[in-house]
Amino acid sequence: MSPVTYLLRCIRFAASAPRRISDRLAMRAKLRRCKAGSGTRLWPQSRISNHRAAADIQIGNDTKVLGELLTFGHGGRITIGDHCYIGENTRIWSCETITIGNRVLISHGVNIHDNVSHSMSAERRHQHFLAIFSTGHSKEDPDIASAVVVIEDDAWIGFNASVLKGVKIGRGAVVGACSVVTKDVLPYEVVVGNPAKPIGTSKA
Repeated sequence: MSPVTYLLRCIRFAASAPRRISDRLAMRAKLRRCKAGSGTRLWPQSRISNHRAAADIQIGNDTKVLGELLTFGHGGRITIGDHCYIGENTRIWSCETITIGNRVLISHGVNIHDNVSHSMSAERRHQHFLAIFSTGHSKEDPDIASAVVVIEDDAWIGFNASVLKGVKIGRGAVVGACSVVTKDVLPYEVVVGNPAKPIGTSKA
């Protein structure tokens, strides 16, 4: 390596130092809002929007999170296993319980919600919306319908898919891109469409 090339590399490394320091501080702040295992990485674009105790978002070992994990003020718990991948712009929002097993691959732009986000009452929906932007997520129940979501080991959720409340996705199942899952998916079943329907099986 020539002296000039070496010097240029040193300059580039020094110039990137503020960003690297900022990213590291941001990751430490995110880690304080959840419980993460060894080897787990929260990428700069990830968000941990936990309005409850840190223990209400638990992430296992060697998992990569690029998306958003959110709990509501009045309830919510997210548990993610080991060796998982949560893609960029994916949103996992809980006011009940979302449990994701080990080795689960969740692509980019996926929505996983154990709730309908707002009340079906127009008045309560409006008050909830105003409260979020004025005082933050309330600890009081805003009358949001919810049901537990479970995604078992080795499942794969394709990009831009949606998994709605009350759904269980079985071990090794595959959800095709842009699908909307409203009902349980059997182990090793492949589903696609809106609403998602079975088209075949995957392999162990």
